[in-house]
Amino acid sequence: MLAPLLLLLLCRISFCQYSSDHCSWKGSGLTHEGHTRDVEQVYLRCSQGSLEWLYPTGAIIVNLRPNTVSPAAARLSICIKPSTESSGTNIYLDRNGKLRLLLREQDQARGKVHCFSIQEGAIFIEAIPRMDISRRITAFQYELISNRPGVQSHLLAAPCQPCTDAEMLLAVCTNDFVARGSIKKVEQEEEHSSVSVEIDRLYRQKTHVFLLGGVRVRSWMGRIKMPLQCGVRSGEGEFLFTGTVRFGEAWMGCAPRYKDFLRVYREAEQQGANPCHVDTD
Repeated sequence: MLAPLLLLLLCRISFCQYSSDHCSWKGSGLTHEGHTRDVEQVYLRCSQGSLEWLYPTGAIIVNLRPNTVSPAAARLSICIKPSTESSGTNIYLDRNGKLRLLLREQDQARGKVHCFSIQEGAIFIEAIPRMDISRRITAFQYELISNRPGVQSHLLAAPCQPCTDAEMLLAVCTNDFVARGSIKKVEQEEEHSSVSVEIDRLYRQKTHVFLLGGVRVRSWMGRIKMPLQCGVRSGEGEFLFTGTVRFGEAWMGCAPRYKDFLRVYREAEQQGANPCHVDTD
C-alpha cells in the first residue's frame, strides 16, 4: 500500500459531485473502478451534516467550510462522530499536503467524537486496499463549533472548574440551552456522567433535548451529559443549567445554583453590564 502522503502527491485529482444541499455527501467507491489512485474532492458548507462512502476505493478529501466568509471562521472547530459500523478506511487531517493520522479503521467503530481546529486542514480519507468486495462503509456526522467566549465545548476542553461570573452571564445569552430546575439522579456511564434533570423554567433550547413530562405537568425532563472526571453528584436545590447540544445530546456548561446566578445577574443589571436580558420573575 502506498503511503498516504505519496498517494496524495502522485494521485490524479478528480472532482466529485457533492450533494445538492451542500451539507451531506454520499458516494460509492465502485465509481473508482480502474482509478484506485484517484482522490476526489468533497465540499460541504453547512454547520452540520454527514458523509457516507460505500465500498471505499482510493481516497477523498473532505473540505468543511462555513457558508459565509468571516474572520470568525478561522476560530471554528470541527467535530466528527463516526458511525459504530464505519470501516474500510483510515482518516487523516491534510494541511498543505502534510498528513496527520486522526482515526485508524479500528478506532472508528468506537463512535467517539473527535474535534480539531478548522485551521488544521481538510479531512483526508484513504481506503484500505481489500482483495474481496464485501460491503464496507465509512460514515460520520460532523458539526462546526464556534470557539467564541461563552460557547463552551466539552468536546474541546471539558473544563470542570466553576464558571466565572462573566462566563456565567455570557453562557445564558449564547448557549444552546438555558433552563432552571433540579437534579434528580446522576448515573456514571463508561466515559461520561448522565445527569437526569427536571426543568421548571425553560428559557431556551436549540433542539428538543428537554421534553414535557405530561399533559397536566408543566415541567420538562431530560438528561445532560458531563465528563466523567468532573465527579458530578446529586444535589438539592435549584440550578440554572446551560450548555451545548452536540450530535443531539445536551452537554453541561455553566450550572450555578439559581440563587447565585440571580445575585450575579442583579449586580450586573445595576451596573448596566448584562450582555442580554433574562426574565427572572
